[in-house]
Amino acid sequence: MHKFLLRLFCTVLILSTCSGFAQDVDASLYEALEYRLLGPFRGGRSAAVTGIPGKPNLFYFGATGGGVWRTKDGGRSWDNISDGFFGGSIGAVAIAPSDHNIIYVGGGENTLRGNVSSGYGMWKSTDAGKTWEKAGLSKSRHVSKIRVHPTNPDIVYAAVLGDIYKPTQERGVYKSTDGGASWERVLFANEDSGAIDLTFDLNNPRILYASTWHSRRTPYSFISGGEGSALWKSTDSGSTWKEISKNEGFPKDTLGIIGVAVSPVNSDRVFAMVENKDKGGLYRSENGGESWRLVNDDRSLRQRAWYYTKVYADTQDEDAVYVLNVSYHKSTDGGQSFESSNAPHGDHHDLWIAPEDPMRMVMGDDGGAQITYDGGETWSTYHNQPTAQFYRVTTDNQFPYRIYAAQQDNSTVRIPHRTDGYSINEEDWESTAGGESAHIAVDPENPNIVYGGSYDGFLTRVNHENNSVRSVSVWPDNPMGHGAEDMKYRFQWNFPIMFSRHNPDVLYTFSNHVHKTTNEGQSWEVISPDLTTDDKSKQGSSGGPITQDNTSVEYYCTIFAANESPLKEGLLWTGSDDGLVYVSRDGGTNWENVTPKGMPEWMMINSIEPSYFNEGTCYIAGTKYKTGDFAPYLYKTTDYGKTWNKITDGIGTEHFTRVVREDPEQEGLLYAGTETGMYISFDAGKNWKPFQMNLPIVPVTDLALKNNNLIVATQGRSLYIIDDLSVLHQASAMNDAGAVHLYKPKNTYRMNAGSRTSNFAGTNHPSGIMTYFYLPKYDAEKDSVSLTYFDAKNDTIKSYSNKGEKDKLKVREGANQFNWDMTYEGAERLDGMILWWASTQGPKQIPGNYTVKLNVNGTDYAQPYNLSSI
Repeated sequence: MHKFLLRLFCTVLILSTCSGFAQDVDASLYEALEYRLLGPFRGGRSAAVTGIPGKPNLFYFGATGGGVWRTKDGGRSWDNISDGFFGGSIGAVAIAPSDHNIIYVGGGENTLRGNVSSGYGMWKSTDAGKTWEKAGLSKSRHVSKIRVHPTNPDIVYAAVLGDIYKPTQERGVYKSTDGGASWERVLFANEDSGAIDLTFDLNNPRILYASTWHSRRTPYSFISGGEGSALWKSTDSGSTWKEISKNEGFPKDTLGIIGVAVSPVNSDRVFAMVENKDKGGLYRSENGGESWRLVNDDRSLRQRAWYYTKVYADTQDEDAVYVLNVSYHKSTDGGQSFESSNAPHGDHHDLWIAPEDPMRMVMGDDGGAQITYDGGETWSTYHNQPTAQFYRVTTDNQFPYRIYAAQQDNSTVRIPHRTDGYSINEEDWESTAGGESAHIAVDPENPNIVYGGSYDGFLTRVNHENNSVRSVSVWPDNPMGHGAEDMKYRFQWNFPIMFSRHNPDVLYTFSNHVHKTTNEGQSWEVISPDLTTDDKSKQGSSGGPITQDNTSVEYYCTIFAANESPLKEGLLWTGSDDGLVYVSRDGGTNWENVTPKGMPEWMMINSIEPSYFNEGTCYIAGTKYKTGDFAPYLYKTTDYGKTWNKITDGIGTEHFTRVVREDPEQEGLLYAGTETGMYISFDAGKNWKPFQMNLPIVPVTDLALKNNNLIVATQGRSLYIIDDLSVLHQASAMNDAGAVHLYKPKNTYRMNAGSRTSNFAGTNHPSGIMTYFYLPKYDAEKDSVSLTYFDAKNDTIKSYSNKGEKDKLKVREGANQFNWDMTYEGAERLDGMILWWASTQGPKQIPGNYTVKLNVNGTDYAQPYNLSSI
């Protein structure tokens, strides 16, 4: 009996040890890791801009995912001023006219795209953005406009659109008289209609105009218009409101989104840009909204109305008015005729015009913010804003390897993870296959052959060697503008594309079926039945009841995520946007529905991750935020989908999960990208904790792992990368926060490069030996700490010490990182020496094997490392 118990105990001990899963790892052991901003510096969408009267070089903008930005030099450079306090999607930014130190910010963009993100309420700064504090409206979700009283900075109004996915009471116009400490709802249309626009009569701030908008986004449709869409006026500082969209001259049938502006020159002149089926266009009132006249119904002013429909009155000319759309349009005759122009990017969403100089403006568009001082003749660049929104990310197999991703409302890019320069700038990256919404697949044997998707199933093959492009679409159709109901194959806007992990001649792509080619897309084979619910009620034309909108964003009942096991060829997994998970264990001949029992219906399966360590193990990440459910959903199976466990303990209740990835070098180590940033698990998802470090608060859309690097695609802050995941592997193995650790440096390449940060380009990989060490305690006065690098003969090359004067080692308690530039001690430089084309700098290490030693108060800790040539 005793032998049996002993044998049982030993078996349990062996099994628990062999699992390799750390129960938890103290974050202090790896906190020296940092996310490196890779770029590209090419702006993403902004729908909130503002400037300051009399301050010609000072402007602000809010990014739709990337927080709040400020320029002090007229757009030559931009700095983020919200990091460390808040971030994410920004819907409105306003400066108090009477005190320019006071800034109000509202979260949640009003451009309600398929990839829209909600916000986190109101924020306020009283020191021009140095510090911030919460300012209420925590359930607002989407703040469309903020207006601050001209003479009293404590009186502020907010137009709240609310939850765009379901009925809610948290909508309408809100007013605060105590600087955001408390709010009162002063205008409410109904639970389906929020406030979208709001403005003062600047000559009489008791008079306000607001518009409410009946809008709803679902996974398969977008509604713009209906009961509650209306234009309102208050003459008593918002205490009471009258609907003025029922007045003479306004359209009488269903209204949609409405933009409103009052001329600062003539308070009686009010402009309204109106979405309406038969009589949409620009309306003008000459009596403060008592009656209206349609002055222009040009389709270019009102195309894709839900995404635009903004109007702005010139600050000094009552006949000058701007309407924003794909182009921006300016009229000098009160709106009767317009001249069309474009800021550097296009797709225009917000405009601020300086009161004292209407030639000075800042525009917010799908490329960020741009500034003009000559009325739009010239504009500042948007290639200095790292606010790009990316969908998916992958890599190739060359060195340095390149990262591939598709930028919202721009091109795809391929960008090196490191260069031989000092930064990663525009010269280092280029566009590649596919469009703004693409999955990208790179030929495993030739990184210059790239496949990329775009709208409606359009799939291209690019050969970078001969600069050729050809269509390899599964089905030769362009259904733009049509609903999904008549499609032969339903390809989502963001449809998957991937090469087999085992056979480089096999390329897969996914509609509602799985398609396979072995001849580079010249022909395709369907290898699955419909792997979705094929619910016909959710495949109609999207948009309405006024304006239809079909770009395949709302195409539903499609395969949204797919992957192949890295362990077994033909072990294929798919996940649909309508909540089904399928697996094939024979290359597509047979498929089994393995949707997790108990998982909420209509889940969008956003990513699938088969395990590197166990053939039957797979992880999925799902979202339901488009039904108003912001909870995280991660599931794990170890038996090919027969059973699943939900694995979200430790993730915030509204930090919904877009992606989960497994570390291929460390069993049980998982990374999750959520709407608010990063999480990590060391025990295969049983427990999670934040993995944010220096990463801004930003939606994470995809993750890729390559050569012990973690690449992070964001929706609003471009691409980030962690350069050495081996620190996590070693920390997991040791997991002792009470002992000194010197981590083994990763294998390093000798490159003629450096690393510096700037406001114009991505940060390059450090060219040196990245050395991490951990000190459980540190007293700068008492403790002696040094790092010394030795050659193969154990001769000293270079030493750094916290007590040294020349070669100073900066040390702190906890995790530390030091990058040695691999340079030997140089020759002595004499006083007065002048050198032309010469240097006293020492040589760099040659490729080979070396050792680094950490000495703490006389005790040595040593690790080997290898230096290679490229």
